[in-house]
Parts: sequence; structure tokens; C-alpha cells
Amino acid sequence: MKKKPQVLAVEDEMLVDLTFHSVKASLLFEFIEKIVKPYFGDNLNAAIQDLIHKALAEQEFVHSHITHLRSNMES
Repeated sequence: MKKKPQVLAVEDEMLVDLTFHSVKASLLFEFIEKIVKPYFGDNLNAAIQDLIHKALAEQEFVHSHITHLRSNMES
């Protein structure tokens, strides 16, 4: 059975501490050197937030494109 994501109804943004496990240090250092330092002024938090926002936007775009294609095929 597929789990549905839960949406919390809150008026203010809720902040969550995030911990990563088993991520190669070399991958993190490369991300910091190539993305965080030049584009986010050493702000790793902002870089990760931007990465999450972009991933969600891309997922929404892909989902809407697939839905559009399916509806055209059914017509």
C-alpha cells in the first residue's frame, strides 16, 4: 500500500533539524566547493534549501507533464 504524504496545517513555518547519514565526505566537500561557496557565499543551509525547492519544482513539472501526456493518450 502506498503511503500518502501528510500535510501539516500550520500558520508559521516550522523549522526542522536535518541529519544526513552515510553520505560520502568527498561528495559533501565537492558540493561545498562547486555549489555552496560560489553561489551561496558559504551558506550550506541556503544551498540545501534551494536544492530541495528545485527538486520539488522539477518533480511537479515532470508529474504534470506525465499527467498531460496520459490525458492526451486517453482522448
